[in-house]
Amino acid sequence: MENNSTAEFWKRVKTHLYHRKLSLTYRLSRDGRASLRALKGLQDQYRGKRCFILGNGPSLRQTDLSKLRSEYTFGLNRIYLLFPEMGFPTTWLISVNRLVLEQCAAEILALPTTKFFPWSFRKELPRQLPEDTHFFLTASGRRPFTTDPRVPLWQGATVTYLAMQLAYIMGFEKVILIGVDHSFTTTGPANAEVTSQGEDPNHFSPEYFGKGFRWQLPDLEASEYAYKVAREAFISDGREIVDATIGGKLTVFPKVDYSSLF
Repeated sequence: MENNSTAEFWKRVKTHLYHRKLSLTYRLSRDGRASLRALKGLQDQYRGKRCFILGNGPSLRQTDLSKLRSEYTFGLNRIYLLFPEMGFPTTWLISVNRLVLEQCAAEILALPTTKFFPWSFRKELPRQLPEDTHFFLTASGRRPFTTDPRVPLWQGATVTYLAMQLAYIMGFEKVILIGVDHSFTTTGPANAEVTSQGEDPNHFSPEYFGKGFRWQLPDLEASEYAYKVAREAFISDGREIVDATIGGKLTVFPKVDYSSLF
């Protein structure tokens, strides 16, 4: 028992030092300082407005995305596979998944939209980046909802939670979820890395995590906890998150009819 406690102690120390180093490089490097300035510049810029966060569930195929052309939108990971059909990109795109960036970084960096990545992935990306590429600090372990761009963001087991924190920082009063189906047909241990053996049944496109793509199984329990944290943070500030996903299984947020929003 003592050996286990000692090992756990040193693991925590190592993690603390790792994140401290990330924080220092973020604040001292050119790219980090530029990203922090960009985030501070976005803080409260959209106070009183609404935005949409697009999950990547199959329900997006039942959702009229053309209605979002004039809306503020957050896209997640490989949502760009839908851009040609939509006829426009999302306002912002966030990717925090290591496996997605390892396999799709070139595609994501080429997108005509502002992109956000964790600072911990900076070394995995090309040295020269588009000017519309920004980074934020992340932290491990359950943490409070981040409302300050200078404070590391907890990932909450889902990129959707990161989008909620950025939407809050930007000042959005109402956040509307679509495509957050919160349901996977592929099962297995949370966060386990798997390789797709065929078409993807869990997302809006069979090619999203298509054959040969490496990805991590979801942790729906942890993401639900994070969603509840986000819900309370918005409510406490007189703001709201609502769920307009068609047929979604998530029950954390009030449901609204998508067509009634326009």
